[in-house]
Amino acid sequence: MFCLEKKPEENSGPQNVALIVGVTGIVGNSLAEILPISDTPGGPWKVYGVARRPRPSWNADHPVEYIQCDVSDAKQTQAKLSPLTDVTHIFWVTWADRPTEAECCDINGTMFQNVLDAVLPNSPNLTHICIQTGHKHYIGPFEAFGKVKPHETPFVEDVQRLDAPNFYYTLEDVALDACKKKPGLTWSVHRPAVIFGFSPHSMMNILDSLCVYAAICKHEKVPLKFPGKKAAWNCYFVASDADLIAEQQIWCSVDPNGKNEAFNCSNGDLFKWKHFWKILADKFEVEYEEFNENQDYVSLVERMKDKGPVWDEIVKQNNLTPTKLEQVSTFWFVDLMFGWEFLEQYPVPPSIQSHLQEYILNDSATSKKLKRNNSLEISINEARQPILEDTLQQIKKLLPQYETKLSHIFQEGNQANQLYIAQHFLYDINPENIPSMLAAAFHLSDSDILVVSVFT
Repeated sequence: MFCLEKKPEENSGPQNVALIVGVTGIVGNSLAEILPISDTPGGPWKVYGVARRPRPSWNADHPVEYIQCDVSDAKQTQAKLSPLTDVTHIFWVTWADRPTEAECCDINGTMFQNVLDAVLPNSPNLTHICIQTGHKHYIGPFEAFGKVKPHETPFVEDVQRLDAPNFYYTLEDVALDACKKKPGLTWSVHRPAVIFGFSPHSMMNILDSLCVYAAICKHEKVPLKFPGKKAAWNCYFVASDADLIAEQQIWCSVDPNGKNEAFNCSNGDLFKWKHFWKILADKFEVEYEEFNENQDYVSLVERMKDKGPVWDEIVKQNNLTPTKLEQVSTFWFVDLMFGWEFLEQYPVPPSIQSHLQEYILNDSATSKKLKRNNSLEISINEARQPILEDTLQQIKKLLPQYETKLSHIFQEGNQANQLYIAQHFLYDINPENIPSMLAAAFHLSDSDILVVSVFT
């Protein structure tokens, strides 16, 4: 266990100056909120924030020098960013989408290089670059699902790259090249799971989209139906909190142990959407409806296709910041998380759903819960216990012929050993014969990474 604390000597040198590229995104917004706080490690920080659009009202309270700039435009980027001579840290938390991954590699690599070309020659004290990517580093881009074999879980940061175009790899290459050219410049890569946080300007924000859906259900006085399939309703899920990701990036920026490495980042606490759904309904005071596996699947995109005028009414009645429905929602991403159509082509246990169905609890810096007071709280054992108990009960119920043997095995040993034994026991009896109702099998590596694989 380590503790991220502000040290007296951190203020002895020049002031740290952050350049957040993508300041209105989910993690960019968290960085803009956290970095200026007086007791943030490495602080007090001066912060520049870059985004393509004009500064939104919901971001205006952050003490950030806002720079509207389209970083895909090399001339504009030079004009707007080359005057910055005091930048010490770059936080790259933006991306651009294109129809193909090859095009994504081109545009995202160009954007990143444009920023570096403007900042590197003019900010002599630049010392560190943080790059945010994600779990698609291990499973490939969306277009590769089902075509490229993903890495086996548990995901570890130093695995080889997949043989497929991936703009995450492009960003890493651009950063590594920059660090080679400037002595003393370091880097870190941050790979979260699905991110929970606030930003109407994000291209993949599942939480905001679900809140918009709940608000529409409340306005229309209809029950909050789960817009997904049984596998999603029952699965264990892990998310990456935007503040946690931001704080991990700050730690890498100020601590020598965070330099020149890649880090996975997840909350470490598990939940099920079936439990989350009741909380969402309560928060919006809308009628909760239990999932009915016999109901026909209807995507959220389909459910919301004609709801633009309804959202306009909600905005007007509640005096909200004027927005259009398509500006504050990414329903396609919810459908990807909840629909899982592409998983049906894979046998159990499918590796591809590691992005969607396999969740990491890592007893290292990447999965400890980073508190705002700069201390760390390890909750891995608390998270394991209910999972272990639930799994043992299901094994005993579904495989009664092994109950005596299992009871003997689990009488002794810590949770890590019990889960490790459970994994090998299940595979010893041939996983293909395990009933599909078995909800969870466990994989625990020697580095104490627990991956919960949920399948139906």
